[in-house]
Amino acid sequence: QVQLVESGGGLVQAGGSLRLSCVASGRAFGFYTGGWFRQTPGKEREFVASINWNGGSTYIADSMKGRFTISRDNAKNTVYLQMNSLKPEDTAVYYCAARDGPYDYIGSLTYDYWGQGTQVTVSS
Repeated sequence: QVQLVESGGGLVQAGGSLRLSCVASGRAFGFYTGGWFRQTPGKEREFVASINWNGGSTYIADSMKGRFTISRDNAKNTVYLQMNSLKPEDTAVYYCAARDGPYDYIGSLTYDYWGQGTQVTVSS
């Protein structure tokens, strides 16, 4: 009942920045916890960030703190992931996720809805 579409991925040089967007349709995004995950071939899907319904609680994975920021604009049904100081090891497919409920933090894969992913490639 909720569809998520990621955009903003691409090729960037090490040290550069990208902003990913996740737009929800079918239902307002305002009451969902939003999340970002990433995955590379041969590895498990990895938690990146989460944000609660009003943006008051945000969490970033330890290895990405200080470089990545998650935010949302409920009027636009959009969650963002700002990625700065990108490294080659950040190369992955990045997935947007959403879960219906008043959760401040969801770091597991227990989300209700998933996007199809957007490729981020960081060159050295």
